[in-house]
Amino acid sequence: MVAEQDCILKMNNIHKSFGGLKALDGVDLDLRCGEVLGLVGDNAAGKSTLMKILTGFYHADMGSISLDGKKVNIDNPKVSKRLGIEMVYQDLELCQNMNVSENLFLGREVIRDPVFKFLKRKQMEKKSVEILRKLKIDIKQPRKRVDKLSGGQQQAVAIGKAVSFDPKMLVLDEPTANLALKEIGKVLDIVLQLKENGIPAIFISHRLDDVFQVCDRILVLRGGRLATVKKISETNHDEIVRYMFLGLGEEEPQGG
Repeated sequence: MVAEQDCILKMNNIHKSFGGLKALDGVDLDLRCGEVLGLVGDNAAGKSTLMKILTGFYHADMGSISLDGKKVNIDNPKVSKRLGIEMVYQDLELCQNMNVSENLFLGREVIRDPVFKFLKRKQMEKKSVEILRKLKIDIKQPRKRVDKLSGGQQQAVAIGKAVSFDPKMLVLDEPTANLALKEIGKVLDIVLQLKENGIPAIFISHRLDDVFQVCDRILVLRGGRLATVKKISETNHDEIVRYMFLGLGEEEPQGG
């Protein structure tokens, strides 16, 4: 059993159905302070549904969510963000025709003139460099348009944008998908840097190699149910694949 004070997030007995389809059937998830938790499972295992409940896009039919030991009601995405939950989606949600600093400050620009909406661009650029440097992201030109960046650099900007909101935790949705091997390594380094900065994260991925490289524990969903939770140090690829596709019996939700 994990002590309440050791967890930033607890999702207990989460159920969700869509008509006659049961997408989640009593799923538990806990995210511990300062850790990266891998969330894996085959397509339709329930990963996206669980995270959409966490981020306020769906409402659970049953179950509870606690942050810092206090129950919360996340009934829309604005509440989720206000509580300090930031999600980096697979499509990144970046404006390709805008530069790095404009993306980092999109929707919360630093205004010099409230009437004519002139921006304090130099201040935004300076702060952008600080944000990226904190995560050891190697982008030295905040004025560079996002569509001129590589896929890995764009992923880095998206993560940097989420971190700039000073979140309690991050959810990373397939952050290494569709990247070249060299760029995957750079993104994984950023995830490790999150951990070094004390920012806990849920890392969703189909790439088990990546999960084993950066995560502390791994939670497996299968058919909308919790298959197992394992410490990375106490399992291996083959065992996780068997839990994903074959099932190995019931496990305690806290596992390890």
